[in-house]
Amino acid sequence: MSDTGPQAPLSGQTDRWLEPGKVNIQIIYVLYLIAFVIGITALIGIVLAYLNRDKAEPWARTHYIWAIRTFWIALLFCIVSALLTVLVIGVLGFVATAVWIVVRCVIGLQKAAREEAITNPESWLV
Repeated sequence: MSDTGPQAPLSGQTDRWLEPGKVNIQIIYVLYLIAFVIGITALIGIVLAYLNRDKAEPWARTHYIWAIRTFWIALLFCIVSALLTVLVIGVLGFVATAVWIVVRCVIGLQKAAREEAITNPESWLV
C-alpha cells in the first residue's frame, strides 16, 4: 500500500471564476442580470469588477470599465427615475434603465465570449 500524502487541489479549476478574464467577466454580466430578481448580486458584480480591473489584460480591462460604468450609471438613472415617479414619468425611466442594462450586458457577454474589447468602454450609450 502506497501513501501519496495529502493531495493539493488543482489550482485554477476551483477559483478560475475569481481570476481576471473571460469567465470572470461573464459572471459579472450574469450577476447584473440576476440583480433584476436578487438585487444584491449587482453589488457582488461591481466588487468583482473593481478587484480585477487592474490585473486584467487590455481587452478584458475594457469590459471591467464597461461593467463598472454600467453599475454606476444605472444607479444614477434609478435615483433620477425614483425622484420622477412623482410625475409618473419615472416609471418609464425605470423601464428604459432596465432595457439599457440588459442591452449593455448582452453586448458585453457577446464580446467577452469572443474575447473582444469593448470599443468605447466609457460611453454612456450602448
